[in-house]
Amino acid sequence: MHIRFAVPADPAYPGRVAAALSSGQLRRYGLVGAVLTAVGAIGFAVSRRHAWGEQISPLWMAMVVGGLLAMLYWPWVRLRARRRSGRYAVEGAYDITDDNIMMRSGSESGGIAWDGVAQVRDTPEFWIVYVGRMPATVIPRRLMSAEDAETLRAFMAERGLLQPR
Repeated sequence: MHIRFAVPADPAYPGRVAAALSSGQLRRYGLVGAVLTAVGAIGFAVSRRHAWGEQISPLWMAMVVGGLLAMLYWPWVRLRARRRSGRYAVEGAYDITDDNIMMRSGSESGGIAWDGVAQVRDTPEFWIVYVGRMPATVIPRRLMSAEDAETLRAFMAERGLLQPR
């Protein structure tokens, strides 16, 4: 297998990559925020019916506000990453073989050996490559030909790396 393709200097591309790489880690904030908001709202409602409720209701309100802020953290970080990364748009390329994934972006290049890849997660736009538990890079499917994408999918599935969405 030998797959080569170019990455154009699209100002929106680095932001999409940053959002894809951080989405798994930031999703936890939304879940924790939802739990905090629900517990705070229930606690606040119950405390209003009891005499001791006025003393403890600020705690419940703090949980609701903290939960809402935690839920808003993920979209805020993604938006910020997209805004800031627009200035990093440079042409690049991928060169994927049976042994490794080589990436070039501007004047920098790097690679990841397939032996070091722990898993690959499938998203609508990218394959996210994990080395250990950390996302290391993405492979943009939309920039590849359909035949190359299918060849790479089969290769990753054969190695047991591809995890479903």
